Amino acid sequence: MYSQPTGWARDQDPPRLSEGRAAINELSKLFELNPQGFELRRGLRILAVLMVPLVVLAAIGQEEFWVGVSFGALLVVLSDPGGEYSVRVQHMAVFALIGGLLTGLGFVVGRDAWWLAVLASFAITLVAGLTVKFGLHRFAAGSLLNIWFVVVLSLPSAFDLARIQTTAASQTLAWLIGAAIAIGYTGAWWLVRGRTAQAQPVPELIPGSTAPVELTRHVILFAVIRALALSVSVAIAFGLHVENADWMPIATIVAMKPSLQQSALIAEQRVIGTILGAALAALVLLTVANRYVLEVVIVVLGALAGMILTVNYVIYTIVVAGFVLIASDLGHPSDLSSEGRRVLFTLLGVGIAVFVMFLAGQLQKSAATRAPQAT
Repeated sequence: MYSQPTGWARDQDPPRLSEGRAAINELSKLFELNPQGFELRRGLRILAVLMVPLVVLAAIGQEEFWVGVSFGALLVVLSDPGGEYSVRVQHMAVFALIGGLLTGLGFVVGRDAWWLAVLASFAITLVAGLTVKFGLHRFAAGSLLNIWFVVVLSLPSAFDLARIQTTAASQTLAWLIGAAIAIGYTGAWWLVRGRTAQAQPVPELIPGSTAPVELTRHVILFAVIRALALSVSVAIAFGLHVENADWMPIATIVAMKPSLQQSALIAEQRVIGTILGAALAALVLLTVANRYVLEVVIVVLGALAGMILTVNYVIYTIVVAGFVLIASDLGHPSDLSSEGRRVLFTLLGVGIAVFVMFLAGQLQKSAATRAPQAT
């Protein structure tokens, strides 16, 4: 006959059952869906932004510029703050110019000495982290540019392996053309809508408060830690010259908690999403060899990310990670050993992100204990 173990009351669950239920509750929070967040029109707009340059460049035989043009157009659209058209154009133009500079810089240092890539990564990540002082929108824009720079670092080797001749200047021009297309599209849509102020077309990509954050010692320290963490990933990837190691810094920047204020739940969702997104990207690269098919997959993933942005952050991160990783390795030869290395470096990059998340937790505890003392 079953006898009740000692140490817990009759009306309580056994410890193992209680732990199991807690784990299920945690998983349900991570993967909780918001069906009302599905936005088909937003995804179709992103589909058009990515597909039109693909078709045009393929028709004229200039496919090597598609990543620069499409990312330039897409990220400028994502940076649109909404509001009066003059304000929107000003923000998008500044974003486009900074993105152009980072594109050129990334192509130069990506082919040059690895320590230049490390220094540039540290400086750009630090500045992007400190933009939290100016509110969530500018911080989100800085994070987009930060991720783009890390992607650009990996593109020179991808072009070399695909035997495609290109230059930093031509790729910078491709980015600026894509940005100009996005700004022109925004202007045309503004005219069609009667020259009235428009809402932000894409909600903030980083969940959290929109209020500016004071640059306290803890906030600055966290920004420095993030910059150092990404620099370590870049140093390993580019300093050791190991094939497929470029997935490591990309995994780090995507999985890392972007700000000290972001919740632990969102941080966990980013980590899980990055790992699963890398697995998705590895599977696609292993099974699809045709470059045009890969480009279509990238377009579909980009559109899907736009549709499910506010449905679930884990699923959104899976799609974004797959989108970014496939785009960064477009044209790379792939086999089981290559995908094994890519997954390995992804896990190492995520491991660095998890360590940063642990340090963030310690900083938050320290800040919480100091707050009562200050009062």
